Amino acid sequence: MARSSPAAEEDIPGVPARRAALRLLDAVLRRGDPLDQAAPPVLRGIERGDDRALALAIAHEALRWMPDLDRLIDSATRQPLPDDAKARSVLRLMLAQALRLGLPPHAVIATGLPLLVGGPRRLAHGVFSAVLRGDGLPEAPTLPHAVHDRWSAAWPGRVDAIAAGLAVPPPLDLSLRDAARTAEWADRLGGVSLAPGHVRLARSGPIEQIEGFAEGAWWVQDLAATVPARLLGPGEGRRVLDLCAAPGGKTMQLAAAGWQVTVLDKSARRLERLGENVARIGLAVDVVVADAMQWRPAELYDAVLIDAPCSASGTCRRHPDVLHRLVDQSGLEDLQRGLLERASGALRADGRLVYAVCSLEPGEGEAQAAWVKALGPVPITPNQLPDGIAPTPEGWFRSDPGMLAEAGGIDGFFAAMWEK
Repeated sequence: MARSSPAAEEDIPGVPARRAALRLLDAVLRRGDPLDQAAPPVLRGIERGDDRALALAIAHEALRWMPDLDRLIDSATRQPLPDDAKARSVLRLMLAQALRLGLPPHAVIATGLPLLVGGPRRLAHGVFSAVLRGDGLPEAPTLPHAVHDRWSAAWPGRVDAIAAGLAVPPPLDLSLRDAARTAEWADRLGGVSLAPGHVRLARSGPIEQIEGFAEGAWWVQDLAATVPARLLGPGEGRRVLDLCAAPGGKTMQLAAAGWQVTVLDKSARRLERLGENVARIGLAVDVVVADAMQWRPAELYDAVLIDAPCSASGTCRRHPDVLHRLVDQSGLEDLQRGLLERASGALRADGRLVYAVCSLEPGEGEAQAAWVKALGPVPITPNQLPDGIAPTPEGWFRSDPGMLAEAGGIDGFFAAMWEK
């Protein structure tokens, strides 16, 4: 039988989604792009929302389980495929579909092999079939070597739990505009609450179709990410500066809690998105487009919240691409210290400063908090944190993806608070 042409194979249902997943994998592994940044242009040509979601799910699972998928591929080949070989990438995607997404092998083969135009299709078919006859994947994903070595040194008693926390995509966390209606919204949405103003749902369908979206009753925000704003408590009309604010989850928390919020970010595009989010929720904030390292406030604030630029390694359970993009963070750590100094200067006497990063790197969290000497530490108390998480002995907040496992997990985060 003659082999069909590449153009004809592109017409096979499902092939465009798999080709998009391959491009996403290439963007992360070869160019080092964040998946969220690479996705919009790659998925733009795919009309069906289900196909766009499938492409993202395939790429996510391939990245989440990549060391284990590579081990399976290598076990079925006489000579290892080069790390950057297209056949290896295609096999990663094919195996992720069969072993993690539960798609039928015949459908995976029919939509995967066309990606290897002019390539070793017979080899890929043979490797795929051989792997499916084997033992499959472990219960928890294996961390990339560099990540495992660094986190083993930083968190020797937690690294296995962190890896286990990455095994499945996380549930969907919502922050409520009105925390007093937590029980009502948990019941209406069929979710559970782990803190006031929070509802957790099993992932299901487009966000826009969930009840309450159109009326601005909630926004998507991981439970860990809600802690920094919670630390400042009710605003009661006081003024707070939200540095590096976009996309605005903490901004909306502060505004909903009664703070007069000034949001500052140097990215006009990100602030435009923040403005759209705030408008949907029905809140009002003052927006400033500026570099926090250059901007000078006209008057001092009662509180400052820094959600500092960081490696974002703590978000690896929902953004597994970050595991393959972690590089030297010394430049970011210098910026973080600069932001802490600038924020201190924007505080009035008795004002409070909260510093936070969505990072598992101690150099971006614990080391930065220990560096602050000019302000008086304000220990975080257990009642300020979600049930099941306690403050550190230093009075800081530290979470990792291995915590709250029975409740669906939580992102890795760090926060500390001081008073001027």
